[in-house]
Amino acid sequence: MGEVHVAISAHSKQQHAVVTQFAQLDAMREAAIEAAVALCLQGQPFSVDGINGATQQVNELAAKYGYVPTRKYVTADMVQEYAARLQKK
Repeated sequence: MGEVHVAISAHSKQQHAVVTQFAQLDAMREAAIEAAVALCLQGQPFSVDGINGATQQVNELAAKYGYVPTRKYVTADMVQEYAARLQKK
């Protein structure tokens, strides 16, 4: 009986660690998106490399563990389109 408890506890800890890592990566991704949009709105050059680097790590977690969601890769056009929509508001 104790072995089952230990196994469940270990599994739960691993899930928590993966979800925590996902949350950190997702926050980094969102911050990178905000930074790119801000630069775009100012007419400054921007890159989607940081966004997509975090996206790749999130998607690797999702592929490996299956219980965190994937995220879409972002293009420069997507950032420009979103910035244009913000300017129209």
